[in-house]
Amino acid sequence: MSERDRAGRLRHPLAPHPIDAGDGGVTDPTAPNEILKCVLPTMFDFSTLTTGILNGNTNFTVTYHNNANDAITGQNPITTPIMVDAVTVYYYRLKYTDPTNPTNPINGCFQTGKFKFKQGNITTSNATIYACNNNNVGTGSFNLTTAAVYSGTATRKYYPTLNDLNAGTNEITNPTNYISAQKKVYVKIITNDGCSANAEITLTFYPLVVVNDATIESCFIEENITTASFDLTSANVSTLTNPQKKFYATLANAISGTNEIFTPTNYISTSGVAYVRVYSPDQCYSIAKLTLVVLPPVKSAVLKDKTICMEDRTTLDAGPGFVSYEWSTGATTQTIQGVPVGAYWVKLQTGKCFTLQKVNVYPSDQPVITNIDITNNTITVTANGGTAPYKYSLDGIKWQDSNVFTGLPRGENKIYVKDAFDCNPVEVQVTVPNLLNAITPNGDNVNDYIDYSALAYKKNLVFIVYDRYGNKLYEAGKIRDYKWDGTASGKKILTGTYWYSISWNENDKNNTQT
Repeated sequence: MSERDRAGRLRHPLAPHPIDAGDGGVTDPTAPNEILKCVLPTMFDFSTLTTGILNGNTNFTVTYHNNANDAITGQNPITTPIMVDAVTVYYYRLKYTDPTNPTNPINGCFQTGKFKFKQGNITTSNATIYACNNNNVGTGSFNLTTAAVYSGTATRKYYPTLNDLNAGTNEITNPTNYISAQKKVYVKIITNDGCSANAEITLTFYPLVVVNDATIESCFIEENITTASFDLTSANVSTLTNPQKKFYATLANAISGTNEIFTPTNYISTSGVAYVRVYSPDQCYSIAKLTLVVLPPVKSAVLKDKTICMEDRTTLDAGPGFVSYEWSTGATTQTIQGVPVGAYWVKLQTGKCFTLQKVNVYPSDQPVITNIDITNNTITVTANGGTAPYKYSLDGIKWQDSNVFTGLPRGENKIYVKDAFDCNPVEVQVTVPNLLNAITPNGDNVNDYIDYSALAYKKNLVFIVYDRYGNKLYEAGKIRDYKWDGTASGKKILTGTYWYSISWNENDKNNTQT
């Protein structure tokens, strides 16, 4: 009089709605239907099933029994809560009653079935999860959802304390990025069937990445001696084997992981600091400080420029205390000897660094005879340049400190001058003329002229006559053949005392004024 549909529910010709006895999701209609209970054994009130089984079919009644015979006869129905378990099979009896005809023969029709209870409780496991205590800040970012506390499909809610879990308060809303120190948190697991269980999650840090600060020294860059090229990767900051490292110019960048230095093997910097993140295989990191020291050039304090005579030689000494020496001459000794005028350099090694130091050997400036004043048989020499004091000589052998020579013979004389460096002297040839101090221009051809035409071969020869007040009366150059006949402006001058000067440039490289 009835049959089951594909879901195992009873289809009765007198039931407008399918009758659902037990678990409507069973796949074997001949097997006992199952009723899920989170805890078994447990006290169970069978009457709580009635509404769901009848499904709104008011002309049916259902009773529950401990065995099949009672279900068939309708005897010994279970009317009060009893202790049920996951082993015992229970029975139900469905009976139809015609509401309009109590004597209807079909009122005696019934249908029986069996069901049992299924253990629905879930088993959880406590778990431990790990996070990085980066740079030993004392907290880590934990992903609570990775804790293997339950393998099935369920809803999980996380709480910072067991009291919060029991009270349902202070739920952790960011379980995939929970920032915390090491401690325990708790999770409530709720299955789709409504069963729940709790588990404990232990939050633990991975081993701390131990680092130590380090100092890197590097030799100066020749073009900019306050900087050096540092190989940051050479710093011994960890005992880990080939750890991953990232380098930064500031601590703020190292903490935030921004502005990484991408050329750590050739990092150009002044003396200062840099920072390195050292990663463990767990991708945890700590930060170490790198102190950068530019090793400056170390030059010789005793190696100085020298000034020598052009024809001389000297010795250059770089001084002691260097690991090695390399001169521009190819010598590898502390000193080089027999060095002429010129430009030189030496590479000086201090530790692992080399300093190129330049040194010059200059020729001394020779003095220059700038003027020679001749008065009768006396010559006064004026010299400039070179290094005073000067010495003077007429033969280059005997020297005097005075620049005045007296009693010189008329005609050609040589003057020698040398300075304090005692180099080869400079020399100039001068002429001591026959100086006349009286004329009688009366036309008798005796002492009518002062004639210096014999000096006409001198450069820029000029003969000038002055009165006693220093007024120029007459100038005899090449046109007047360097002669004076006692006239001025074409007229005879009065008998008296007059002065004259003769000047020229000697025929030497300096055109010495005489």
